[in-house]
Amino acid sequence: MYKAFIDTDIHLSILEPRHASELYEVIDENRSSISEWLTFPERTKEVKDSTTFIEKSLKRFASNNGYWAGIWHKGRLAGSIGFLYIDWDAKKTEIGYWLGDNYLGKGLATKSVERLIEHSFYDLELRKVEINVASKNLKSRAIPERLGFTEEGTIRNYEYLNDEYHDRVVYGLLQEEWRTK
Repeated sequence: MYKAFIDTDIHLSILEPRHASELYEVIDENRSSISEWLTFPERTKEVKDSTTFIEKSLKRFASNNGYWAGIWHKGRLAGSIGFLYIDWDAKKTEIGYWLGDNYLGKGLATKSVERLIEHSFYDLELRKVEINVASKNLKSRAIPERLGFTEEGTIRNYEYLNDEYHDRVVYGLLQEEWRTK
């Protein structure tokens, strides 16, 4: 299936059922830090839950409506990245991503997002990429800011997580803005 080499240490590959155990292991080992900003770790209680997630992602891939890929670093699964959906009428998508703690600060997320942006604009011929991030998640917010996205607004009380409401910052990047800022 789809595999994109970013550099000699990093590649992206569509998640397949054979990756379920490894995906579960990364989630389980980093459950507390990932759960600080995302809801899926609380629903991922066993390998079967990762298998179900991967199967749903593959169905979306088959229906041309997004997918999730693993981010591999030196042959080990480091996290995941994907298109949450693809709106073919509006020609836009939203990218989501997360990494295990041992892989933070190595540029993996930024390089992976950059690769999906290029895929969005050049291969899929989309017009816009969005990234939505919890307002207090400064490390994750740094990625779209580093890559030239425009902060388009804040959705207040977007989600209730860990006994508090979190605002969500919406970032957008248009095809003509990519590599021109």
